[in-house]
Amino acid sequence: MSGPAIAIVLFPGVEELDWVGPWEVLSGWARNWPDDGAGVFTVADTTDVISCAQGARVLADHTWETAPAYDLLLYPGGPGVRPLLDNDVVRKRVRAAAEAGTVLASVCTGSLVLADAGVLDGKPATTYWSSFDMLVSLGTDIEPRPDDRYVDAGEVVTAAGVSAGIDMALHLVRRFVGEERAREVRRFIQYDPQPPV
Repeated sequence: MSGPAIAIVLFPGVEELDWVGPWEVLSGWARNWPDDGAGVFTVADTTDVISCAQGARVLADHTWETAPAYDLLLYPGGPGVRPLLDNDVVRKRVRAAAEAGTVLASVCTGSLVLADAGVLDGKPATTYWSSFDMLVSLGTDIEPRPDDRYVDAGEVVTAAGVSAGIDMALHLVRRFVGEERAREVRRFIQYDPQPPV
């Protein structure tokens, strides 16, 4: 079985859990069920150290120039999203992926990157709770879904803030290979959210 190749975007100021949560789900799936054929890697403008929003320092697997082909492109959020907006290089990259049939996904304010590129026009979407006004201002006829943890609009899947990215990633496993595997992955990472407050 040939599963999806998944690229997770890193950039200075990226919110750690926005990308690490989906990484944990998707990499756990790829490594523990290799027959499904999934693969996950990170991609960034540089292979130098990237400082995340809460201070973690990470290295991307690939630059955009060296990255292999991917079937799904995931943009996390964080304060580092702002420099990605109104950026023609980023817009062209997102639009080219959409035109190639790549599934686009976002966590938290990563949805602003997708909206800025125009790929959320006319679609339902979610984002970080305080960013809906900005989300709808960046596109045309974006339908805000503030009560949804994630929204699957077909070629674009958006998740609300931080932990919602884990839910979305499990949904993506279900979408690609089925609910039974998604349940197995959820059990493997012991994701049983019961917040104490």
